Amino acid sequence: MAQEFVNGKIQPGKVVVFKPTCPYCRRAQEILSQLPIKQGLLEFVDITATNHINEIQDYLQQLTGARTVPRVFISKDCIGRCSDLVSMQQSGELLTQLKQIGALQ
Repeated sequence: MAQEFVNGKIQPGKVVVFKPTCPYCRRAQEILSQLPIKQGLLEFVDITATNHINEIQDYLQQLTGARTVPRVFISKDCIGRCSDLVSMQQSGELLTQLKQIGALQ
């Protein structure tokens, strides 16, 4: 179930954040929400809204090497957690990757 759920969300050209409501998750959401990402290409998935939190986090660990949240994906690539997103934003790499996948307006 968790594998189908996660794999169904991660798609080429899309930005997906798996999160609950921790401060790091809110920060990642704040950073991405301020960018001109095309409508429908940014999704925040609150895993606490499911009955399968542990299974989802176990699968995220299998997929990415970590079960911590947020787990941020650009296309099918996991870029990591909030601190990785902040580093990418500060270096300009975040906008570069978003442009490469055609996610910006």
